[in-house]
Amino acid sequence: MAAFSNALHATDQADGLRRLFGGSSQRLVPVVHNPHVVCSGVLMERLSLAMAELGARILVVDAADNAPVAHELVDIDLPACIERLDDHVAYLAARGLPRRHVDMRGSSEAWLAAVEQAAPWADVIVLHAGARDLARMCGPREISPILLATVESPSLTDAYASMKLLSQRLGLRVFDLLVGMQARPRRAAAVGERLATCADNFLGAVLRACVPVDRTEPLNQPASEPLSRLAAQQMLGLAGAGELALLPDASMRPQAVAHY
Repeated sequence: MAAFSNALHATDQADGLRRLFGGSSQRLVPVVHNPHVVCSGVLMERLSLAMAELGARILVVDAADNAPVAHELVDIDLPACIERLDDHVAYLAARGLPRRHVDMRGSSEAWLAAVEQAAPWADVIVLHAGARDLARMCGPREISPILLATVESPSLTDAYASMKLLSQRLGLRVFDLLVGMQARPRRAAAVGERLATCADNFLGAVLRACVPVDRTEPLNQPASEPLSRLAAQQMLGLAGAGELALLPDASMRPQAVAHY
């Protein structure tokens, strides 16, 4: 009986989010590549699965420097190069494409728009790329990029550098953080606290959420409550965080203040 009740609540959450999300335009969720995070693929997969659990259809565009090489026909028939992974998630290998398609202003916004048009079925575009490429593609959009880190110092340094670059070039002030770890949630929380302090003191930026992700957990395990909340916030956008209060389960509502 308890299992049935939990399943029913999960269905109510997904239905509630779909009602809030339905009819709106695609959401862009930028994920900042960090070369010091060797588990970035796991973090991306966990994020995508968390969004899928909430009923979203996701296209993952992997334009990071370590992504697979783009298909040779990608500039001729982009939709045909999108690989369906399951009913909810599709994947586009896009290494090097943002820089290949810059205009005279050094912008790749037109290429990103073409990707979005090639996947009209997608509710969410998860865009994985380095900070400089994200700045070229995202332009003036209202976004809150997701940074990646581990509990090791070099990854934290890179995450802060990316935050600084995006803050300076795009004027962004709100970020989220996924911390890949292995049974070390306190260390992950300390990483988030340190980055949040630096962001506030030196950039006037806010680290809205810090979510630890145990990279050793099975991928078929349901998303944690913090990861589900982060996914929902990203899907609804910066202006829609208050709408999460309308969902039937309080676990999907954003925390008013994040304490690390």
